Amino acid sequence: MAQAALKPCPLCGKIAVESFSPFCSKRCANVDLGRWLGENYRIETDEGAVNDDNPENA
Repeated sequence: MAQAALKPCPLCGKIAVESFSPFCSKRCANVDLGRWLGENYRIETDEGAVNDDNPENA
């Protein structure tokens, strides 16, 4: 089976490494994970904000 060409790392642009795909290194993979855990990435919706103090808004 032929190996597909790896795309550039989405963070730094270097060629991705198969073991860290789609990233080029563990560092870039961890930076991306940190951004997700820090809620830097968001998916926009048309839903209103949820107030955790009021169960009626859940």
